[in-house]
Amino acid sequence: MSSRSLSGIIPDDEKGYELDLFCVPKHYEEDLDRVIIPHGLIMDRTERLARDIVRDMGGHHIVALCVLKGGYKFFSDLLDYIKALNQNCDKSVPLTVDFIRLKSYCNDQSTNSVKVIGGDELSTLTGKNVLIVEDIVETGRTMETLLSLLSECNPKMVKVVSLLVKRTPRSSGYRPDYMGFEVPDWFLVGYALDYNEYFRDLGHICILNEKAKVKYKV
Repeated sequence: MSSRSLSGIIPDDEKGYELDLFCVPKHYEEDLDRVIIPHGLIMDRTERLARDIVRDMGGHHIVALCVLKGGYKFFSDLLDYIKALNQNCDKSVPLTVDFIRLKSYCNDQSTNSVKVIGGDELSTLTGKNVLIVEDIVETGRTMETLLSLLSECNPKMVKVVSLLVKRTPRSSGYRPDYMGFEVPDWFLVGYALDYNEYFRDLGHICILNEKAKVKYKV
């Protein structure tokens, strides 16, 4: 089975978990409906993704490209697992890191344009094997824009890993090479996924309630 087909599918009728079953920052207790992916499950799935990446890309020098800001926590944990595998497995992945920032959201709505910050640095990826690390793929257009920009720089190979892939009628059909969880068309926060910069400090992935969308709207 290819790594592209492996993901934890969270159904549309998933009830999740009551907030009082987990440690949630008190300042967010009134803003969340429920926990959908607990932190421990995120970590276990991330460890498996690291194993798949080392299996497929071991032996190649990889530039791990973190998509900021939402991807920083997943990026850090994924690389920690890859480093652990490098120390304990016959196959290893030599790693260097780089960062890029993409912006396509205003409040809870995706815009039609993608703003790339740091795109002038992509030329340094010419001839290299690139692993793009993203927090969530929604419509797919943001990632398609980045991949188009990267292709102009002629990297040797490009793979994409995303912790989440959203099931939405707005999707372009794009799917990453590696994915952690396929999720319904909900607005999710936590584990560095934000709403106007809030909720990055929440360990679990949760559904944002409607009151909070108004409360933190810019």
